[in-house]
Amino acid sequence: MMELPVVSAVEQENKKRRPDWLRVKLPIGDKYKHVRNLVDDYKLHTICQSGNCPNMGECWGAGTATFMILGNTCTRSCSFCAVKTGRPNEYDEDEPRRVAEAIQLMEVKHAVITSVNRDELADRGAEIWYQTVRLVKEVSPNTTIETLIPDVKSTWSALERMISAGQEVVSHNMETVKRLYKKVRPQAKYERSLEQIARIKAYGKRTKSGIMVGLGETPEEVYEIMDDLRAHGCDVLTIGQYLQPTKMHLEVAEFIHPDIFANYKEVGLAKGFNFVESGPLVRSSYHAERHL
Repeated sequence: MMELPVVSAVEQENKKRRPDWLRVKLPIGDKYKHVRNLVDDYKLHTICQSGNCPNMGECWGAGTATFMILGNTCTRSCSFCAVKTGRPNEYDEDEPRRVAEAIQLMEVKHAVITSVNRDELADRGAEIWYQTVRLVKEVSPNTTIETLIPDVKSTWSALERMISAGQEVVSHNMETVKRLYKKVRPQAKYERSLEQIARIKAYGKRTKSGIMVGLGETPEEVYEIMDDLRAHGCDVLTIGQYLQPTKMHLEVAEFIHPDIFANYKEVGLAKGFNFVESGPLVRSSYHAERHL
């Protein structure tokens, strides 16, 4: 495989600036304001806000957002994630209706829905998942849906309920390579996430996963996780640069050059993925409609 340059994160931090390819535009425009007002009016959570997504301005400006259900407090404490950790409040049973109505008002063609982990719930939040997708399909039958679901900790009955309401794509992010799992996702298991993807594929769904790079992985480890994902039935892969959300989170090990992202895309397609979105600012829901 080709060897391409990386940029030292330490060097970049010393300069107090990210590489030019990681600069984004500030969110502006009437469409952005419209989406933000709807999110506020319907008291909704979005991973765009909770996850400090660098693409929020672009996506909201285009009239799309990734909705986060089951609250905004996660039971996990992943060392890369900006979503707050703690004991969540009781979930809101009216949330599915509000999400469905907001998607209808936005006239969204492709909706992405995700959630925090709710490990304290026996069904991992599966019933709220099911009702949300069902209601979106009911009020917006022409809207395609992608659900980015959490690790269900091998509660396979919950998984089946989550993915059985008619969504076209089911995504579950691996996030990082096998060697870094305990450091990056201490409450998750590499093999368990792969099994979850395999079970989603066996259910007949289009499968998707995403990883971050710049955490200290090697290119060979990225190729290895590609092979593992393909062996477990993953159709679509996203690869993006890890960005440290706060000083309390993992530091960036390196800023990956765009040429390496282009190489990862080429390798991924050669390995059999139907679609690969790979770039410094790519996130799991970025341009999610393209692979449909």
